[in-house]
Amino acid sequence: MFTIAALLPTPTFPMTSNELRAKFLEFFRSKGHTIVPSSPLVPADDPTLLFTNAGMVQFKDVFTGRDKRPYTRAASSQKCVRAGGKHNDLENVGYTARHHTFFEMLGNFSFGDYFKKDAIAYAWEFITSPNWLGIDRRRLLVTVYHTDDEAYAIWHRDIGLPAERIIRIGDNKGGPYASDNFWAMGDTGPCGPCTEIFYDHDPDGSKGIQGGPPGSADEDGDRWIEIWNVVFMQFDRAADGRLSPLPAPSVDTGMGLERISALMQGTHDNYQTDTFKALIGAVAALAGQRPYASASQKVIADHIRATSFLIADGVLPSNEGRGYVLRRIMRRAIRHGYKLGLTEPFFFKLVAPLSEVMGGAYPELRERQADIEKAIRAEEDGFAVTLDKGMRLLDEAIAKLGSGRTIPGEIVFKLYDTYGFPVDLTADIARERALSLDMDGYEREMAAQRERARAASTFKSMDTLAYEGAETCFIGYESLHAEARVLALYRDGQPVSRLDAGDHGVVVLDVTPFYAESGGQVGDKGRIGAFEVTDTQKIKGGVFGHYGTLGSGTLAIGDTVTAEVTESLRRATMRNHSATHLMHRALREVLGTHVVQKGSLVDAARTRFDFSHGQALTADEIAQIEQRVNTAILANVPVRAEIMPYDQAIASGAMALFGEKYGDTVRVLTMGPYSTELCGGTHVERTGDIGLFKIVSEGGVAAGVRRIEAITGENVIRHLRETENKLRRAAESLRATPDDLVAKIEQMQERMRQLEKELAALKSKLAASASGELAGQARVIKGVKVLSARIDGIEATELRGLIDQLKQKLDSAVILLGTVGGGKVSLVAGVTADLTSRVKAGELVNFVAAQVGGKGGGRPDMAQAGGTQPDRLPAAIDSVYAWVEQRLT
Repeated sequence: MFTIAALLPTPTFPMTSNELRAKFLEFFRSKGHTIVPSSPLVPADDPTLLFTNAGMVQFKDVFTGRDKRPYTRAASSQKCVRAGGKHNDLENVGYTARHHTFFEMLGNFSFGDYFKKDAIAYAWEFITSPNWLGIDRRRLLVTVYHTDDEAYAIWHRDIGLPAERIIRIGDNKGGPYASDNFWAMGDTGPCGPCTEIFYDHDPDGSKGIQGGPPGSADEDGDRWIEIWNVVFMQFDRAADGRLSPLPAPSVDTGMGLERISALMQGTHDNYQTDTFKALIGAVAALAGQRPYASASQKVIADHIRATSFLIADGVLPSNEGRGYVLRRIMRRAIRHGYKLGLTEPFFFKLVAPLSEVMGGAYPELRERQADIEKAIRAEEDGFAVTLDKGMRLLDEAIAKLGSGRTIPGEIVFKLYDTYGFPVDLTADIARERALSLDMDGYEREMAAQRERARAASTFKSMDTLAYEGAETCFIGYESLHAEARVLALYRDGQPVSRLDAGDHGVVVLDVTPFYAESGGQVGDKGRIGAFEVTDTQKIKGGVFGHYGTLGSGTLAIGDTVTAEVTESLRRATMRNHSATHLMHRALREVLGTHVVQKGSLVDAARTRFDFSHGQALTADEIAQIEQRVNTAILANVPVRAEIMPYDQAIASGAMALFGEKYGDTVRVLTMGPYSTELCGGTHVERTGDIGLFKIVSEGGVAAGVRRIEAITGENVIRHLRETENKLRRAAESLRATPDDLVAKIEQMQERMRQLEKELAALKSKLAASASGELAGQARVIKGVKVLSARIDGIEATELRGLIDQLKQKLDSAVILLGTVGGGKVSLVAGVTADLTSRVKAGELVNFVAAQVGGKGGGRPDMAQAGGTQPDRLPAAIDSVYAWVEQRLT
């Protein structure tokens, strides 16, 4: 959460980043704006985005009219990440002055309040007024969308900019409304024309900074830099590209804190600002270098910000989705550390200096510093082996290129598939060495994995049913049935006036007792007249969609119906949901406050709960958690729900759950002294209604994330009965009673250990006998004893011991033994020390293995291999003598 008053104690620069952030928010507070905290980097309830990539993301539903806030003006400093999907700046970081994976976007917003005239006036006042930033207006010019005559007139007539400093920008990105001055958050959603403000970093050319004004051929230079974008949100873009007017014209602005900090600190390079100077200095100190001695320092300084903030917001490195993108960022930073000579774990050490410079504004960095460091260190330890092996393979491949300048696609694929090297990391290394990648070849090799990679960098667009009308009144907290009126019907995703028998569709009611899936709790099932409801989902804001099939008759808009939730399923779900809250509290008490919910699924069968924890739970810890939950159940305290302002709820100690989207007022659920959480789900009336609680499984699902599955009520009784039956059957099979079962098993285990010792002794005697017989089969070739034989009825693991015995008996010899088990060939070769200069065991075993479909290796005196073609073993065994004779020539 952002703290507006947080500033560094002793500013070193004309205006620090912290001062700029606070000054921006204070300006808009003075203009009647509500200061809204930054939302998490993981967008809540929005599958269209991988990460929060703009300040307006948390207000998306407000712009579309699906959400209402108690204010119409807002300002924020929003944490953003662009490192995957459409908005992906990862490959540019470290090579430009302004690209970042993590950045802060200062923004002011109007929801149907002021529009173009006031938005432009506010931006100009803040930037140019001596009371605020006081930037020389002679160094500014603006752009507008080419058909936006209104914005042009405001700049020219009201602000007083001359016409030559107002540039019209058309559709310059290949399609209608595809323009630098027509802004859209994604392929769908709110959009509209925008006007941008540019600053000239070198008006007289004395600094030699290259680049022309926007719209010119050399606009991509560093001289003219965009510092503010004012978007006029007028439209909602559908998946087919159609633009529909938004309910009320609104404003969304954005000014990058890093860019404006650079300007105010007298540089055009974001990496020369106070925050980055502190981080780059920390990197340089670890590497024993001067600050800015290498571009790798900039990469690492950028990536520690993205890494730490993502982990603080609940993302952990993994092989899919957001975790995969985080892993790419971390591994890129670690690899650049290797370039600086930092071959030991170092990246985690940068969390502390980051917390020093940004922890005042974002307390979550300080609160979760230990967890962030632990997660980074674990990834560093795992990637060290990957990086070492991958770099060796890549260096070998590059050395073999000769005069070629393209790394083959199969090498790129192998680096990814075998060593976990992201393709962009390979491309990064290739770029540094002026090489290119054979991406066509890579794609051919990568067919299956490419689907996973695509899933990791793009999320599906969220299609909603087209509905305009009243929201659903939910009465499911108080009742499981209701008399309701049908407001809308859908079949195949399209609105219809009626459903007929057999139709699959969606029903919208004015009143419903059905809970719509949210907060991990599944949607209710039941009946609406003859319509069987199999799921309930929110299709738009507070509109509930009842999904199912009409069994008979017809159902039409306007019909009055009886809606009934399946009581047994709802009550079982309520027991599991209430138990989840108690379990969450117990986990934090037993394991520590680092436990944070990472996901949940609550239905009638069980509760599944994912949480942050670095190791498996012990049997004692599981027992303690169960005991605490069942103690709360036996206390039979009332379960109370209260609506209150969000800030008041948090101040009272209520726990907010990661990934959930909360409004300004929230529902606080309290279970006596045992749990207080924000929750909109359905729950039991008293904890005693849960009955019993039992954890049935615990395991890992990702790095640093564990999963518990638990059951309650009748499901526990059923589980205990099944367990008891299994125990009884096991006892009967061992001719014991359940009470004597443990002693009986221990007795049997001791007997097995005795038998294993006896078997080992017999095998040793058998091997000694076999070695004596085998030794007599050795041939003498050019004065050297050579033995090649197949041994049946012996384990592959025993071949090495037999080789050692034969070496002792033969004194000086070359030996090859083979056996077959499970349809596979096992081979072991041995050469006594006096002969290894003439015959190598590794070469011998590979010669034989190649004939039986395998390969192997080892030391000159001992080597082993495997094969997949047992039928070719006899001929391979016989070929050894001729091979050894050739080596002895």
